Amino acid sequence: MKNWQCQTHVKWDCKYHVVIVPKYRRRVFFGIRRKDVGEILRDICQQKEIGLVEGKAMPDQIHMLLSIPPMCAVAFTVGYLKGKGAVRIDRELSKTRDTLFGRSFCSRGYCVSTVGLDEDLIRSYIQNQEKHERDQERRLFDDAC
Repeated sequence: MKNWQCQTHVKWDCKYHVVIVPKYRRRVFFGIRRKDVGEILRDICQQKEIGLVEGKAMPDQIHMLLSIPPMCAVAFTVGYLKGKGAVRIDRELSKTRDTLFGRSFCSRGYCVSTVGLDEDLIRSYIQNQEKHERDQERRLFDDAC
């Protein structure tokens, strides 16, 4: 049975699969700092009372399964995460560098899809995304040799 959340006059379970792409997709940066980026996004979600059900910072994209209350627009929520995330990433992670990509972290767009009864499938996809990518790279390398 689903875990429905309650507010005064609403019972809800609104989950969205969101993919955010960093502006320059620098794998070197993500190899070192992607855990820090995940903690920053998790903290911003807690401040805004958005449920971060699952998340994974990949070398060239960030996958999140968000539980967003029905009174919050998805576009507003993702814009808030991207905006506040970019400011905090610049402030906290640029201590080791001069600037972080010219003070902009994410590209302009994002990808979002609703999650209905396939939540477990989306969760496993997010958790195993890195493994699937490694397997695909291995296959490409083996085919080239």
